Amino acid sequence: MSKRISILGSTGSIGVNALKVISHLKDEFDIVSLSANKNADLLIEQANQFQPKAICIVDEVGFPQVQNALGSSGIEILKGREGLLELASRDNVDVLLNGLVGAAGMEPTLKAIEAGIDVALSNKESLVMAGDIIQQAMKKSGAQLFPVDSEHSAIWQCLVGENIDDVRRLILTGSGGPFRSREINTFDDITVEEALNHPNWDMGRKITIDSATMMNKGLEVIEAYWLFGFKPDRINIVVHPQSIIHSMIELKDGAIKAQLGVPDMKVPIQYALTYPRHLAAPWEQLNFMECGDLTFQEPDYERFPCIQLAFESLERLGTAGAALNLSNDYSVYRFLNGEIKFTDIPKINASSLENHDWTKHPTLIDLKELDSWVKNHVSSF
Repeated sequence: MSKRISILGSTGSIGVNALKVISHLKDEFDIVSLSANKNADLLIEQANQFQPKAICIVDEVGFPQVQNALGSSGIEILKGREGLLELASRDNVDVLLNGLVGAAGMEPTLKAIEAGIDVALSNKESLVMAGDIIQQAMKKSGAQLFPVDSEHSAIWQCLVGENIDDVRRLILTGSGGPFRSREINTFDDITVEEALNHPNWDMGRKITIDSATMMNKGLEVIEAYWLFGFKPDRINIVVHPQSIIHSMIELKDGAIKAQLGVPDMKVPIQYALTYPRHLAAPWEQLNFMECGDLTFQEPDYERFPCIQLAFESLERLGTAGAALNLSNDYSVYRFLNGEIKFTDIPKINASSLENHDWTKHPTLIDLKELDSWVKNHVSSF
């Protein structure tokens, strides 16, 4: 029997790759729903190809175009943020893939978990912002999270068959982005184009900037804390420029398990959707004879202060992760719009972390109020 899938963010990088996986394994899956933010053209094309029961266009400006194109197709068409949350809340699927970008992806994750639906999670902000709330919802509903980020997928795979008490630490690898060896005194001059030029991965604009600041690695540390239950001092980062080893675990006897492969998001996406199986795939395979030397370095916290901010937020917990995450969302968009310098991103994030009104056990309402405060705080710079 085919697995019923809902994809939030189907026109983004993760969503597009997920549909390539599903096209390859079409007998394994049934697409029930798709959502897009603004890309009406691609959503219409996807709907025609995969014939889901329902779709949602979040940006209501695109709704008339989608309605005109698909109004007679029999596909239910939802719109706006309300439509997105409605899709996320439905229990007519087996797995919901959350490929949304940024803080906006958190509430859909929670809605799906509350409905008892397993979530293949690419939206790391969900756990960074609301890890405690989501964990409580998982205990109540029994729903599971399947990590889609390549690093967390790697750790997940390495943990299979191991007694968790035998694991000494988790080791997240990161490429170091495009500025790993650039002189720090030139960071003020970094342009948007330079920051978007990632050496290994093809990702969306927001995530690519997070890779350049290494904020993504900091957010991944926070996500790993919530996913796997390891304390911050047992989660380490290693800079690995080739992006062949996607992450590792070290066991108490000194053995290290690593998950390797080409840097291709289709691999972790497919594993999350087909878990616990590793089904045959046509993607490029790793050739040891061609991948060259593998090198490793300590992360440079002076060069990439965002990493340290993530560890600080884990020391505080409560609203600290949400404040850091929201601040990073807004400051990255300001950088992409040419309003602030690259080096302003960590400074603004540090200020938001330090100055927000900290709460130990925030509710969703608290997080929405925090969002409003952070937005104003970031725009004041």
